[in-house]
Amino acid sequence: MKPDLSWVLDDVLTVSGARHAILVSADGLLLERSSDISRDDAEKNAAAMSSMQSLSRAVAPFVAGGKGVWKQTLMEYDGGWIFLIAAGSGSYMAVSAALDVDMELMSIRMQQQVKALGVALSTPERQSAGAEA
Repeated sequence: MKPDLSWVLDDVLTVSGARHAILVSADGLLLERSSDISRDDAEKNAAAMSSMQSLSRAVAPFVAGGKGVWKQTLMEYDGGWIFLIAAGSGSYMAVSAALDVDMELMSIRMQQQVKALGVALSTPERQSAGAEA
């Protein structure tokens, strides 16, 4: 059964100016989408965001003399912004927003939700493998 991860996206969308949000696997599969974007559009954008994160990682060393590590990609368009960040091992969160979005708040909120997602999906280590009663 697939866990419901919509709460992660719903919270990010409370930032004024946020429009859509998706969770994407590294290979471009849609993991979750906000309710305001169609499945077809979300899947198309998931594939594109997978390519963007791959490209961003590839050019990260260009930033810091060969030692750069990708953290976030921010893309500007005529109608707004796309924020893209890692959301755990092999997954990414992408959010589209209006031009007047508070960019710092959006980035912080995304970081907070990614951290909460990691905690929610982690499995605590078992203390004992035995069948003690």
